[in-house]
Amino acid sequence: MSGLQLERRDAGGLKELRPRLLEVYAGIYADRLHEEFHSVERFDERLGWNAEVPGFAAVVGHLHGRPIGYAYGCTLQPTTRWWKGLRTEVPADAIRETGSRTFALSELMVVEEVRGTGTARQIHDELLRDRPEERVTLLVEREHPKVRRLYESWGYAQLGEVLPFPDAPLYDAMILPLR
Repeated sequence: MSGLQLERRDAGGLKELRPRLLEVYAGIYADRLHEEFHSVERFDERLGWNAEVPGFAAVVGHLHGRPIGYAYGCTLQPTTRWWKGLRTEVPADAIRETGSRTFALSELMVVEEVRGTGTARQIHDELLRDRPEERVTLLVEREHPKVRRLYESWGYAQLGEVLPFPDAPLYDAMILPLR
């Protein structure tokens, strides 16, 4: 997209942008903010948890000086809760984390006006550029098959179903090899 600027941030560089990220989130999830899991407060809490984990990184896309989307995640640690809600039997090795094996892409979102322009893919690819992990994982809501198909077109494969929190929607865990 013409005029798109991508900005990388680590946990320390997140503080000044955080209010604008929450504003973008609130706009994108406006019709779901009444659901506790999707409230701005819960999202902010999850963002904070991610920023405290080693390997945290974020990429923010700006168009004409305003944020229009972003992605962030962190490196899964051996004690991660990421796989705790897994509802599908998988080989134990598939969910073994070493602290350097898997990057968890926690959020990827773009505002309505830039959807379908490749902006989400540009943000995604910039976030994963030069990552040292061997793979990346993400969760996509089961009720969004169009989004799941998009990730599949990027090379992701489904690992299984995950319910990450008791009040969360059911997600598909997906994996993409980085090597």
